[in-house]
Amino acid sequence: MIKFEFTSEKEMLGLGARLARLLRGEGVVHLSGGLGAGKTTLCRGILRAMGHSGAVKSPTFTLVEPYQILDSEVYHFDLYRLADPGELEYIGIDEYFGNNKLCLIEWPEKAIGYLPQHDLEITIDVLSEKRIIGVRSNSQSGEKICTQLIEVDESA
Repeated sequence: MIKFEFTSEKEMLGLGARLARLLRGEGVVHLSGGLGAGKTTLCRGILRAMGHSGAVKSPTFTLVEPYQILDSEVYHFDLYRLADPGELEYIGIDEYFGNNKLCLIEWPEKAIGYLPQHDLEITIDVLSEKRIIGVRSNSQSGEKICTQLIEVDESA
């Protein structure tokens, strides 16, 4: 697991930008952390780096917010209010995953057994004014991203 320690929103957005370059518009990313930890801020950094200039808000009530950015389809999920993971079948959850699709999933623990394998697992813990971000790979492409993320961080 790679760990980062940030004290500002700018640093979180910067990590999002680095992740966007490495993800290249594809993959499944799980984001876990308490309310207000910065999951949506990290998603905003990814989306902005990919070229989205509009608002990025957490889709708490709609479950998913779609974005079409160049050749990529990006789906930002917020499963916080999901009462039963079976509800995901009603929105056609399987249709959101595939080539040229990037799925950013907040609160993935609410849908265990209903989501495909993820490439990256990102955890955000709040410690006073700091955010401790852990990035763990869960696939071959995730491992490659983590390796490149370390190389980029070390060269900074």
